[in-house]
Amino acid sequence: MAKEASFDIVSKVDLQEVSNAVQQARREIETRFDFKGSKSEIRLEGEKLTLISDDEYKLEQLMDVLQTKLVKRNVSLKALRPGKVEPAAGGTVRQVVDLVNGIDAEHAKQITKLIKDSKIKVQAQIQGDQIRVSGKSRDDLQAVIQMLRNAELDVPLQFTNYRS
Repeated sequence: MAKEASFDIVSKVDLQEVSNAVQQARREIETRFDFKGSKSEIRLEGEKLTLISDDEYKLEQLMDVLQTKLVKRNVSLKALRPGKVEPAAGGTVRQVVDLVNGIDAEHAKQITKLIKDSKIKVQAQIQGDQIRVSGKSRDDLQAVIQMLRNAELDVPLQFTNYRS
């Protein structure tokens, strides 16, 4: 009997890379002319980023600098969930951005439905915040990976633990 091959679909954010991107963004903000004399800052607290600036326009510029640094460090922007812009102390505005780690139940169901609708001969099981895909053929598993990479999902996916 042929041995089953499998892999896991996960959605993880490398917090070290996020931390490095935040440090680079802070350095750029300190040297940029349009941020001179402003109260702009980026804080990383666990799995949340807090952006604070003088007004909404500068907050957008701050977010743009941060996103540029994250992309350069291969952190998917799909992992960011920006909150509302709210007024903060001292006439500033603040925005909290959540970092998404793990696949929530809704997205897991959507991914397993995509896999089942593709008619590829594999099984998909939701296991907590990840999905295990198994099948007899490695080619089928590769086809699933390719199909999910091409799908327009709003969570970043990584494919790990490939076993044959």
